[in-house]
Amino acid sequence: MKKITLFFCALFVIYFSPAQVKKSNLLFSELATRWDEAIPLGNGILGALVWEKNKSLRFSLDRADLWDSRPMKGLHRQEFSYQWIYNQVQKKDYPPVQKNFDYPYDNEPAPTKIPGAAIEFNSAHWGKVVKVELDLLTATCKVNWSNGVKLTSLVDANQPLGWFKFENLSKELVIQLIAPNYHGEVKNIADPVGGDDLGRLNYEQGTVVNGDHKIIYHQKGWGDLEYVATVIWKETKAGTVEGIWTIERTPIIKYEIKNANLPLVLANGFDRAYQKHAHWWELFWKQSALHIPDTMLEKQWYLEQYKFGATARKNAPPISLQGIWTADNGRIPPWKGDFHHDLNTQLSYWPSYSGNHLTEAMAYLDHFESNKENYKRYTKLFFEKEGIAVPGVTTLEGTEMGGWIQYSLSPTVSAWIAQHYYLQWRYSMDRNFLKNKAYPWIKETATFLAQITVLDSTGKRKLLMSSSPEINDNSLSAWFPQTTNYDLALIKFNFKIAAELADELNLKNEAEHWRNLMNQLPAFAISANNELLIAPNYPYKESHRHFSNTMAIHPLGLFQWDKSAQDKLVIQNSLHLIDSVGPLNWCGYSYAWLANIKARAKDGIGAAKALTIFSKAFCSINSFHLNGDQTKSGYSSFTYRPFTLEGNFAFAAGLQEMLLQSYQGFVEIMPAIPATWKEASFKNFRAEGAFIISANKSAGKLKVVTIFSEKGGLLKLKNPFIHYTYQMDKKTRLISTDQQFINIQFKPGTSITLKAKE
Repeated sequence: MKKITLFFCALFVIYFSPAQVKKSNLLFSELATRWDEAIPLGNGILGALVWEKNKSLRFSLDRADLWDSRPMKGLHRQEFSYQWIYNQVQKKDYPPVQKNFDYPYDNEPAPTKIPGAAIEFNSAHWGKVVKVELDLLTATCKVNWSNGVKLTSLVDANQPLGWFKFENLSKELVIQLIAPNYHGEVKNIADPVGGDDLGRLNYEQGTVVNGDHKIIYHQKGWGDLEYVATVIWKETKAGTVEGIWTIERTPIIKYEIKNANLPLVLANGFDRAYQKHAHWWELFWKQSALHIPDTMLEKQWYLEQYKFGATARKNAPPISLQGIWTADNGRIPPWKGDFHHDLNTQLSYWPSYSGNHLTEAMAYLDHFESNKENYKRYTKLFFEKEGIAVPGVTTLEGTEMGGWIQYSLSPTVSAWIAQHYYLQWRYSMDRNFLKNKAYPWIKETATFLAQITVLDSTGKRKLLMSSSPEINDNSLSAWFPQTTNYDLALIKFNFKIAAELADELNLKNEAEHWRNLMNQLPAFAISANNELLIAPNYPYKESHRHFSNTMAIHPLGLFQWDKSAQDKLVIQNSLHLIDSVGPLNWCGYSYAWLANIKARAKDGIGAAKALTIFSKAFCSINSFHLNGDQTKSGYSSFTYRPFTLEGNFAFAAGLQEMLLQSYQGFVEIMPAIPATWKEASFKNFRAEGAFIISANKSAGKLKVVTIFSEKGGLLKLKNPFIHYTYQMDKKTRLISTDQQFINIQFKPGTSITLKAKE
């Protein structure tokens, strides 16, 4: 090994040009005729779906904070108590619990996310659509018709409004602003998957007022909620029309971004707004990139990155079940479009960390920060404890909604959320965030878990009753008398990271307190075959969509492949059991999650296979995750199509996990890619410790690794080379190297490039 004075990896120029992103554009020869196959546009607060309805071009408009937040009718009764439910479980008298707490969610139409409006353009006389394109690089939808009419539309990355520009028009453009039908016929009720009809909300139908090149729709919702959708347009030259639309709500809440004067914005023109919008997306795409030989998986990853950029923004609500693309079908969205914290929101933010999108991920944590007092109210009301518990199913304001209460009112939800605080710290090494947000949250959740758990006769700490999403659904048998591996993993992890972060802040007494609590917890329930059980004496024996028994493997990483032979055996055998039981009751997100677990087991072939099935069978033509097997090929017994986003983002995380891992205390490059992937590269992925890493593999061998350290510190790199050369900044120090690890000490803002020696 010798030091080299200069090295430049030209291969990265090839793999990470704008053309790499554009290769993954969506291209169609016709507009979709279903809302869940439409072209999606968004900026975190506003969303649009571009499709065709009744031979007219349609924009379905949405705003993330349009919520009917009425209290869930019948939920907050005298019996709303963890202790009361425990007593009912002990008596085995469970129907009253279901009636009080499960049924309201199923039978009441609200609280719920609600749609915005729609714009329709009379496009019937423009001839046949000849091209539809979602340009990922610039986040624009482009449509061409046979008579020469062209549309370019976008949701502005910098302002709370959308744009459209039509060119080559030969007749006057006819525009309508369509209100959701809040007085439609009520056809179905008690269908959380399919959604109730909007008419059940009992709103007065809003008013639509047409003016000169301007239409305004005003809608009053429940309570003091009102929202206004506006569209204005003008002809800029013969045959060209430019327009903007927006949705504003009152009362103004924390997510409000004040609209500029709309006529003034319109006067500045589409092209000027487009340039600024495209620049935002240019910077977004520079955050991270990858190249793999599997073109289907690569395209899906870029589509997921696009959707993440469109839905995850600071100063916007976090990603709910459908994000900013609420169903435009006259119905309330599936599962009320709410915030499910027993899996869905967590999976949605998995790709943000190694994908180098920490700024966008803060929308998730800011949501919890802003709702802390509401969670404390719920914790004291329902559990009669101090600290923070978060409901598993909530409104925009974080208020509980009921549902299957084993999960919607689970005591360990806040511990899973705590992991995201921990990851934000580990990937950013932002000490202000650690001191002011991460540790305070984790301390509050650990305080609650210490109070809600009790010591049993053997001196081990346990929950009085425990559950595992969503094993046995909402029946009495969904409650376990011993702590499930799901709950146990989350409690162990919360105490573990509380101790770690207290040590980091030199709070030695607090760290010792959390470690003592962690040491009181029992061992995981493991079968004689070294498989993770659901709970003691309760094996994983039936196919299930939620791999809750494997939480300790992924995402929590309490079992680690390189930690011990026993850990490796448990990971291998637990995965083998999941595979052998089969996918009968899996959803699309199950395959995406499975890919992450298999990547942790260094099974590149298995991870790639799971991602392939997800992409091929569980996604709409526009890449939306539809939960059920759309090919009816036996990948699942679920063949329905409710759209939710968590599976999409778990897919992206799974592919990233194949290319880079850092959860074991060291960084590993391409730990789980199939041997057939002779060419693979990634750029600007982020590792724990705030290290930015790029790597290139060609001709079957890893050629180059570059590492930049934002905050300084020691990096332990699993040695990916036989022999190598390196170039580093003067302030970077290569401490030691052996056959297994390369240890590098960085100063903040320094870098190193390692190259395989031929």
